[in-house]
Amino acid sequence: MKITAIETHIHELPLKSEYHMISALGKHHSSRFVLIRINTNTGIEGLGEASIDVRWSGETAIGTCEVIENVLFPAIQDCEIEDIDEIQRRMDFCCAHNWFSKSAIEMACWDVLGKDAGKPLYELLGGAVRPLTFRSRFSMGAYDVPRAQRRAQELIEMGFTTIKVKVGGCAEDDVARVRAVRNVIGFDPDLVIDANNGWSPDIAIDCLRALQDCRVDLVEQPTPKGDFQAMARVRRETGARILADDICFDLADAKELIHNDCCDCISVYPGKNGGIGKTIEIIRFAEQHGIPCSIGSNLEWDTGTAAMAHVVVSQTNMNIESFPGDVLGPSYHEGNTVTEPISIRGPLTTTPKAPGLGIGELTLT
Repeated sequence: MKITAIETHIHELPLKSEYHMISALGKHHSSRFVLIRINTNTGIEGLGEASIDVRWSGETAIGTCEVIENVLFPAIQDCEIEDIDEIQRRMDFCCAHNWFSKSAIEMACWDVLGKDAGKPLYELLGGAVRPLTFRSRFSMGAYDVPRAQRRAQELIEMGFTTIKVKVGGCAEDDVARVRAVRNVIGFDPDLVIDANNGWSPDIAIDCLRALQDCRVDLVEQPTPKGDFQAMARVRRETGARILADDICFDLADAKELIHNDCCDCISVYPGKNGGIGKTIEIIRFAEQHGIPCSIGSNLEWDTGTAAMAHVVVSQTNMNIESFPGDVLGPSYHEGNTVTEPISIRGPLTTTPKAPGLGIGELTLT
């Protein structure tokens, strides 16, 4: 089975006002992503999503379409879709980086394979090792204290048991925000903070020491991307549990994290890692070295979220029970882009059972 054509569609959805995101990376009020549809010589179509953000991976919507249509597709159009490894090899050979662009194509190939087999994707990835419905944490923006307090109370009432608070800006404001949220939610729910590369190691250490009485359960990406020694130092000097995210795009990054004893958990997801197969490669390597993984997010829509859910339920070392991830992207947005949206109810996401990704067809207007 071969790919005969790839359609690319630039689409934009606003975030719901109460879900607007503020982080060390800036403000996120609307998502402008690229959705793709691959056509095959058997008539089966597959869907993929590039949930791009130029501040995150350097990819833009127009650039993603250009790369997919004129660089990646010509390199793989004579490949058998069943040979995912060869498709990945060719994409990596002809194009550096562009993780989300490559992931969109590979995601669509998996969708085709699942539909052809009449099985949900998680079955092709080894079968479900946990319930299809699982719990996520909620990521709260770096709001001012009154807004953070209101939002924290709303999230507890919605049933969330783990709340992530964005930090990485002014240290004084960050500490005040985290302390205010802990005071609202009490000490039973888990509290995660995420600096998105925004702190220097010195500031990270100072802030974590100032928050020692707040029981911060996990600290995500406290130091700049690429600085493995800085992350290791923060972990060593504070004793905080560290979740590596922005620093880990591929297997080479994962090896550096583990070699330098940087973290307690690695955040992975198909878009950032360049595909489902590459995410699983990191998960299994980390498992060999005793490091659990969790699922991160770029506020994906249904197609990308479905791919993430299938990975979560099929991989033993995706330890969402101890390290809840972010698989809620569609619920942040106004509207949807598929005929069978993934089910999200508060903190609970349900993995589709239909063949392939299980989200129907694109509904772009």
